[in-house]
Amino acid sequence: MQDAAPQPHQEGTAPPEGGAGGLPQFDLAAWPGQMAWFLIFFAIVFVLMVRVFVPRIGGAIEARDAKMSADVAEAWRMKEEAEAQAKAAAEETARARASAQQVAAEARAKAQGETAARLAAEEAKLAETAASAEARIAAARATAMGNVGTIAKDAAGAIVQKLTGKAATATELASAARG
Repeated sequence: MQDAAPQPHQEGTAPPEGGAGGLPQFDLAAWPGQMAWFLIFFAIVFVLMVRVFVPRIGGAIEARDAKMSADVAEAWRMKEEAEAQAKAAAEETARARASAQQVAAEARAKAQGETAARLAAEEAKLAETAASAEARIAAARATAMGNVGTIAKDAAGAIVQKLTGKAATATELASAARG
């Protein structure tokens, strides 16, 4: 049975059978064949790149640029539309606010008018009641003042009689009440 494992190459000995030793890329005898295959693969890859891959990549880039441009244009259009809608909404809000303020002012004026009318009616009732009360007070005062003279004469007569023991005359009581 043969040993299938390769024997390590030792320095100073001859290379194994069938090989020139070293890397084949650096073997000058193999270069013409390697150059031919390199040029064949280079030409194939070059043709594929020029005819297939670059146009596809270029088309994808152009499509992406076109989509981005369309998206940017759509965004600008939507922005302008949104600004127009915002402006319209602001104008509508301002009109509604002005209308609400006008309605509130009218309601306030109406309420103030009604309040002023009720207040005037109540003040008229109060003035009438006060005039009536003042008239009654004046009548009661006049009556009371009319009775004061009589009461003063009676009181003076009672005091004189109690102090002196005799009754005062009507002229004495009249002079005492006047003075």
